[in-house]
Amino acid sequence: MSKYTSFIFKDYQFSEESKELNLTYSYDNTLVLKETFKFDFEYASHDKKALDRAMQLLFFVAGVSYYKMYQASQITVEKGQISKELSEYLNKTYLKGLGEFFYVNNLDPNFSINFPVNGSLGEVLEVSNNSGKMVGIGGGKDSLVSVELLRQQEDVSTWSLNHRDQLEPLVNTIGLKHFWVDRKLDPQILELNAQDALNGHIPISAILSAVGLAVCILTGNRDSVVSNESSASEPSLNYRGVDINHQYSKSIEYERSFQSVIKNYFGDSLMYYSLLRPLSELRIAEIFAKAYFDKYAGVFSSCNRAFRHGEHHLFWCGECPKCAFVFMALTPFMDKEKLVKLWGGKNLLLDPSLEPTYRQLLGISGNKPLDCVGEVKESRAAMKFCQKIYPELNKYVFEIPEDYDFRAWSEHAMPEEIFNFLKRRLNA
Repeated sequence: MSKYTSFIFKDYQFSEESKELNLTYSYDNTLVLKETFKFDFEYASHDKKALDRAMQLLFFVAGVSYYKMYQASQITVEKGQISKELSEYLNKTYLKGLGEFFYVNNLDPNFSINFPVNGSLGEVLEVSNNSGKMVGIGGGKDSLVSVELLRQQEDVSTWSLNHRDQLEPLVNTIGLKHFWVDRKLDPQILELNAQDALNGHIPISAILSAVGLAVCILTGNRDSVVSNESSASEPSLNYRGVDINHQYSKSIEYERSFQSVIKNYFGDSLMYYSLLRPLSELRIAEIFAKAYFDKYAGVFSSCNRAFRHGEHHLFWCGECPKCAFVFMALTPFMDKEKLVKLWGGKNLLLDPSLEPTYRQLLGISGNKPLDCVGEVKESRAAMKFCQKIYPELNKYVFEIPEDYDFRAWSEHAMPEEIFNFLKRRLNA
């Protein structure tokens, strides 16, 4: 049971002069928590009402970082309008997005989160004159594939949240117009975690989706493009009868849920979709290895440890499930020496310390790792390729459906004209 009765959404204030969005939350009006987003770029002409609506949405979504600390049974909203539809989206995003948090902290995932409905949304605000596609950059191969597939279209730009030191060399290599956003969490978090506040995984991609929407409005872009693949929809494990997905806020379920919110807010004048949704991780690895690896080697990383607080450059740790999976996924499609060089001369597939990780990735033992890794079946498909290169990997014994094709198209939630464009690009 929480030591607090109510988690309060107190205030949000955006200043175009300082370019800062200040958010204030509280527990029982005794513990006050504040954070700041800085939208550090030149703004285009934009609709102030639409911007306020987007900032309000970000206010509600970003609150998950603080709500998780004590999970008060009551949610109070002192500023902002929550319609029935928005309440349903927020309840679902918090509950499913915190699934791993409940699991790691041994909490009951059959939990009830209830955002109060305090009004209706009002009229749909059609944002006028917005065009162009803006791709979110996270540092890894997936967003780079999206950028390169879209590069020849008109008015394509990129954006990122935090990690400027690590991402600047990558952004410079991409060479498109880029928009930097900085988020500063309340410094009390570390101190409270050391006391009695719970810590753990949050639906960070949901926060990114809300930030991206605000950036679109401020920059005059229409499409906020992300790079989540089909495997992001597969649960990591089942806990107390509930499917837990480390990547819930990257799943197609979340994508459609957020699209519904945008439709209610802005009609069809703003878009959010994943360009890579119909592709497997293995297919994306193939595209990247064959066409773009040489361009980005040395300035990209999918390793989450490279983005921890206090790090200032990108690297690959060579120890985590993400490194293990990416190494395995790229191996069938590229020069062995180039790949090993990326990990400082270390061949991860042959590293005995990673054998338990590969057994998890292949679904041989334990649960799938709580990380952004591929489906079990595509990991098995990748390992089948790798076993032809390294016979010693035949120690991994598993089955794979005979009809599995890692190049097959999966379902998607992008506009049909974008999907047709994607098919033309990849079938050319």
